[in-house]
Amino acid sequence: MANTITKRELVNKICAELNGNLTQGDVLEVVQKAVELITSALGSGNRVVIRNFGTFAVKEVKAKVGRNPKNPTKDVPIPARKVVKFKVGKTLKEAAAKSSI
Repeated sequence: MANTITKRELVNKICAELNGNLTQGDVLEVVQKAVELITSALGSGNRVVIRNFGTFAVKEVKAKVGRNPKNPTKDVPIPARKVVKFKVGKTLKEAAAKSSI
């Protein structure tokens, strides 16, 4: 099973890669600002493209009828909603293909 990397661990790794040229606080501020800007752009209906990494976009999922697992004979309406989709970029796709899980 692969390990999970938290935002704090990501900040620590970036600081180590930069040989201490930026403080953890500076890197944390940049990472947090990037997340906020991506969130804001998606909230405005825009796509966010990070070359070789991937594309974030908001897509509408149509309304549908589901089933209640506790009572499969009963229909449950599921309303239309918007969801965030992520399309993997070429470099990330290649890196994932080489990973050992």
